[in-house]
Amino acid sequence: MPGEPATDCQLCPRLAAMRHANRQAQPDWFNRPVPSFGDANARLLIVGLAPGLQGANRTGRPFTGDYAGDLLYATLAKFGFSTGSYGANIRDGLRLKDCRITNAVRCVPPQNKPETAEIVTCRKYLAAVIEEMPELKVILALGKIAHDSTAAVFGLRPSMAKFAHGALHPLPDGRVLINSYHCSRYNTNTRRLTAEMFEAVFDGITNRLSQTA
Repeated sequence: MPGEPATDCQLCPRLAAMRHANRQAQPDWFNRPVPSFGDANARLLIVGLAPGLQGANRTGRPFTGDYAGDLLYATLAKFGFSTGSYGANIRDGLRLKDCRITNAVRCVPPQNKPETAEIVTCRKYLAAVIEEMPELKVILALGKIAHDSTAAVFGLRPSMAKFAHGALHPLPDGRVLINSYHCSRYNTNTRRLTAEMFEAVFDGITNRLSQTA
């Protein structure tokens, strides 16, 4: 698909080298660019940062196998964006409803910190995912990197759309970009993000989608 990198993408040498090293150490893991999850006809797109080493890089599905996925998928279920039960693996039978999930960077980066050049290089895949979603109305960016990369797809400079938890940014084509702190273990352990805060963001999303149904 246009929005998906090659399975052995070499555009970012540092990330390709890390995938290769992971493949040698853990040959049973996915260890490839992680594809988007969900229907291209969905009205909601969730953009994360990058695959986690023992999460999506291991399982091959965004936010699957680590703590961030526990909170994200529980919240999606509560708000009716999924069916089935999340079991932290790609054979759990979970399906998304009116929702799709992707990452700003498709390969796991060292220390979970992609470099600026890697974010920019991978942005064309984020742009392609957005382009292939004809019914898309709302984009939820989890964290500043996801926000900045998504805003750049729409030609918005940082000064035009500043990241803030719960902020809503109108996009030039009539869609909206909504911000949330990333649902990482660090953010929840420090209570920078609570389940209640995260659910409040989804309250706003569902209310907005109900107005555009």
